[in-house]
Amino acid sequence: MRGLFVTGTGTDIGKTYVSAAIARELTKKNLSIAYYKAAVSGSDSIEHSDAGFVRDSSGIKQNTESLLSYLYEKPLSPHLAARGENRFASLDKILKDFNSLRVNYDYVLSEGAGGIICPVVWEKNDHLMYLDILKALKLNAVVVADAGLGTINHTVLTVSYLKQNSVKVKGVILNNFDNSSAMHSDNLQMIEEISGTNVIATLGKGDKKLNLRYQKMEDYFDEC
Repeated sequence: MRGLFVTGTGTDIGKTYVSAAIARELTKKNLSIAYYKAAVSGSDSIEHSDAGFVRDSSGIKQNTESLLSYLYEKPLSPHLAARGENRFASLDKILKDFNSLRVNYDYVLSEGAGGIICPVVWEKNDHLMYLDILKALKLNAVVVADAGLGTINHTVLTVSYLKQNSVKVKGVILNNFDNSSAMHSDNLQMIEEISGTNVIATLGKGDKKLNLRYQKMEDYFDEC
């Protein structure tokens, strides 16, 4: 199986929208792909969550229960939502659920929550960060960032943190990218030069198709 993890520079940066675009690139080629999110908050049902949106908008053929492991209703950081419901994520369950997708799919796209420094469990004797999940799943990552003002700092810091923690970063995807904007074009160039990481694709505001800059999207998925 080949996998890829989607993280971002922060909350509401467009990770889910970009994840749907990535999945759409593969499903339109009739490639066997599944989506997985370990924990999501801010929804009362899987169908109305980020996971349901990605599946339904990309054409993935996947049963609802396999899309995610933990769903929390309140729109809070997962660790705080879990505390409120007294229902905490287990890395063992996350690994089991993720590995079950290996049997039926050739590609698995996993999406994080918030930025990479996102606590999923933060209790006195139990800490679980999204970085821990990413490393346990043994996936490489792509970083979703907004194309606008401030993105150079946010993106370079996120890429640097991932690399410092021994995560291979396959590239950056700039969301809400405007080809006619000199600032957006400069942001792209500066991110590549400062971080040493390619901006592998851009996605215009409201667009559903990625503008891939180097190679096919499926080529960024690595064996895991």
